[in-house]
Amino acid sequence: MYYQKNTCMNSSLQPKQLELYNKLRNLWTEHVMWTRSFIISTATNLGDLDYVTKRLLRNPADFADVLRPFYGDEKAIRFENLLTDHLLIAAKLVNAAKEADTKTVDEERKKWYANADDISMFLSGINPFWSKRNWRALFYEHLQMTEDEAVQILTGQYEASIAEYDSIQEEALKMGDYMAYGIIQQFRI
Repeated sequence: MYYQKNTCMNSSLQPKQLELYNKLRNLWTEHVMWTRSFIISTATNLGDLDYVTKRLLRNPADFADVLRPFYGDEKAIRFENLLTDHLLIAAKLVNAAKEADTKTVDEERKKWYANADDISMFLSGINPFWSKRNWRALFYEHLQMTEDEAVQILTGQYEASIAEYDSIQEEALKMGDYMAYGIIQQFRI
């Protein structure tokens, strides 16, 4: 197991450790929540799409702000750029799915998974407590569930999309826990 369930609830955590867990859990939860909002706004042509998109694209910079004190500006910006690419590819994929453009969906899906590989490689390269295999598994599960959620929303399977989102949110917490655990181990905070 690459993370401990409910790690941030561990009573032996120091205040700085608990703060880091909470920050990263919050950022990953925001990541999936604003992604869901983007999918819904795109699918239903809501007037808030530009605002939702802008807020969603703030998430990578928020991550960079948390990573910067540990890894420096260059690595924080690299993660920000990779995560921004992740979101921009997802947006193209959702828009192509909405238009039933299967060719573009397939092309963007390949780019999305390649980006997940790039993120996994990058993270495992900056922290010895993060494995490429574990990050890749987390990201691939995240991508599959997010794509399933988008299809459900686009096809009017709203109840199923809500159940899917519950699983996505749980996965986001795992990602936050794994990220925090690695930083705490590496920097002994």
